[in-house]
Amino acid sequence: MIALVIAVLLIVMIAVRVPVSFAILGAGLVGLLLQLSAGAGLGVLEAVPLGSVQSLSLSAIPLFILMAHLMLMSGMMDSLFNAGRTMFGRIPGGTGIASTAAGVGFAAISGSSTAAAATLAETTSKRMIDEGYRPTTATGIVASVGTLGGMIPPSVILVFYAVTAETSVGDMIVAGLVPGLIIAAALLIAMLLPALRDPSRMPRGERSSWTTKVKAVVDALPIAVVFLAVVGLIYYGIVTPTESAAIGCLVAALLVAVHGRMTVTGLVDAVIDAVKSSAMIFAIVIAAHVFGYAFAQTKVAASMVTWIEGLPVPPIAIMLALLVMYIVLGFFMDQVAIIALTVPIVLPLVETIGYDVIWFGVFVVLMGEIGLISPPLGLNVFVVARATGRDTVEVFKGSAPYAVAMVIVAIGFILWPDVVTWLPASR
Repeated sequence: MIALVIAVLLIVMIAVRVPVSFAILGAGLVGLLLQLSAGAGLGVLEAVPLGSVQSLSLSAIPLFILMAHLMLMSGMMDSLFNAGRTMFGRIPGGTGIASTAAGVGFAAISGSSTAAAATLAETTSKRMIDEGYRPTTATGIVASVGTLGGMIPPSVILVFYAVTAETSVGDMIVAGLVPGLIIAAALLIAMLLPALRDPSRMPRGERSSWTTKVKAVVDALPIAVVFLAVVGLIYYGIVTPTESAAIGCLVAALLVAVHGRMTVTGLVDAVIDAVKSSAMIFAIVIAAHVFGYAFAQTKVAASMVTWIEGLPVPPIAIMLALLVMYIVLGFFMDQVAIIALTVPIVLPLVETIGYDVIWFGVFVVLMGEIGLISPPLGLNVFVVARATGRDTVEVFKGSAPYAVAMVIVAIGFILWPDVVTWLPASR
């Protein structure tokens, strides 16, 4: 009964737009008061919040966020899109392909889905519309590709999951690479398939000389340097994820300076934005640990796991049910909140039925990415709509085929989990 009370309270507070961290913390406090004495509850509040943010691995999060802001300052996103456009622009759908390639590249240096969506919208959506793409196509693909910032390493969300699930941050970061590329390929297919019926949906761009193509690719090469500096060092075990994030910040700062964009104001703004984003994540971490402690006292999670284990259904059926659950949660909550609230409860069940903790991290993040382009609270959709001046309903409509493609990929991961786990297993 107590578990139901705090769950309903949490849903109500989120529904009335209470900030997620305060909603989670408020429900957790009520749960503590209903089950523990005032003294015991105070003891939990003295110990749990501090302990929840003392993990050294969490220090990688603000560093990766700062690196993303520095990369935005460097202007490399323009170079990345320009390289893709000059290479593929002349073929049908070339600018759309370039937008997807730019999204993958930016995801590899930012780790932020919303930052990727906002930047792509400003640099690619308008260009696609100008070239004759339908607005739904141009905005939908950008909002969807922007979600890859949560999957392709280095990803803040993957780091957050690893800390929450108490697993290897390095393995988790590396694990996102292959699934991220598979998702990107699925988005490309979803974009290009309609052109088989109506070629006008995928117009050609401008023709570029080989000299222009080579110059554009060379201009974008520093992105590969940043990616190798961050992910390559982690994969080979040369540095820890936190050290890798620090190196990434240094390389990004050097790129800003080389491009002549380093200013005191810009640097201060980047640091402030990184602090704000980190504070939001850490607030959810603290709140989720308090809520998790209160929920654990009810013993509902353990009973639920035992009950589900006894059901006469195959593991795949359970995972498909979880897929539906996470899609529904994505309608109303962001990735950080979903991970913080559900992973401590659901992960024991997932491991019991035979799925790997690293695999589950990729699965949960993918579900969160689908939520970023799903109504009513698809954050990437609102970001793209604001950046391009288009109607949000139009962007949601344009994102729908890509959301379906991502669901199909998620089902594929359930059926063939080794696709996700083989790369981190090879470290």
